[in-house]
Amino acid sequence: MKTSRRKFLHRTTQSGLAALSLGGLSANAESLLSPAPDPLDKSIASRVVKPDHVVRSIPENMVYGYFGADVKPVYTVKDGDVVEIQTVNPSGVSRTNPEEFYTKNQLPIDAHAQAVIAIMKTVKPDPSGIRGHMLTGPVYIDGAEPGDSLEIRILDLTFPAGFGVNSVWPGGGGIPDEVKTRETFVYRYDAKRKVAILKEGVEVPLKPFMGVMALSPPPETGRVSSIPPAFFGGNLDIKHLTKGTTLHLPVSVSGGLFTTGDGHGAQGNGEVSGVAIETAITLTVKFIVHKGKTLKLPRAETPTHFIAVGLDKDLNRAMKNALSEAVAFIQTELGFTFNEALSIASTAVDFEVSQVVDQTLGVHAMIPKAIFTTKKFTYW
Repeated sequence: MKTSRRKFLHRTTQSGLAALSLGGLSANAESLLSPAPDPLDKSIASRVVKPDHVVRSIPENMVYGYFGADVKPVYTVKDGDVVEIQTVNPSGVSRTNPEEFYTKNQLPIDAHAQAVIAIMKTVKPDPSGIRGHMLTGPVYIDGAEPGDSLEIRILDLTFPAGFGVNSVWPGGGGIPDEVKTRETFVYRYDAKRKVAILKEGVEVPLKPFMGVMALSPPPETGRVSSIPPAFFGGNLDIKHLTKGTTLHLPVSVSGGLFTTGDGHGAQGNGEVSGVAIETAITLTVKFIVHKGKTLKLPRAETPTHFIAVGLDKDLNRAMKNALSEAVAFIQTELGFTFNEALSIASTAVDFEVSQVVDQTLGVHAMIPKAIFTTKKFTYW
């Protein structure tokens, strides 16, 4: 039996910087920007892609911390286009003295840093008091309309700077009352070995992904913060959404209005300090509109797994939502009874805590394709 990726979308009903130069980067950091593909690796993740459009991380293309149907798009693309979207990482950089972060941490004020400094001095948060991430967008996808879903194929993720930042602070993270002092940690990248180095003896494998990928919420919600994720995506912080994977989001407004940012060099499930290795990432995606394929919640897919998502302010409810989504997918899309689907979820599906720090908490279900031995799943 052949189960197409389009059927993966079908289940659910309506419910509620200027172009960066390499100057100032080390050779190791520089090689991260355009890693050479492994000639022995024929996987999706190794393909080299050329974008149809480039959305640069310059002040006029940025939005500071929110999504909304009234936010004017900075770029318009067509269904099926490949789009490179540059993002920045302002973690640790103040609006009043943005240069201080770089000098204090002995980081070069190169083209990337200059772009961050310009953005921090120019782009203002929403006057209503909404706060969130520094984001690039929105991008208008021609043909996307309410009731459709948008497939976002993640073709590439590269680093325009050779470092990332993690922080701890009182009141933040998964144990907020136990943190007594604020501290910021700079992780420097070794591109050759693909690790982020905190200090001698601590090396974290680099596995970049975007923390925030969102479409606009419907007009009636107004502007909303980018911090809590929701049915339209946003700050999902699912670490499996790396190069070669796919995210599906429901479309609520004409053009979808795709916005992204909050790049992560690496993250553990839970994101328990409150942030990951926060980093600038250049994201290359292909947008595909699925007409009339309505989704209730985000879904994702990798070459090896389907991913069902549960969200709620209560972690127990987020877990139940993820379980319900996983069981419904196995039952409806793969052709099992409810009881069979629940049995499969219990014996073969891993439920992971995406994050516990974004007001609305996340659990994602990893449904392995390999266990369904009579089915053939197409992918890309």
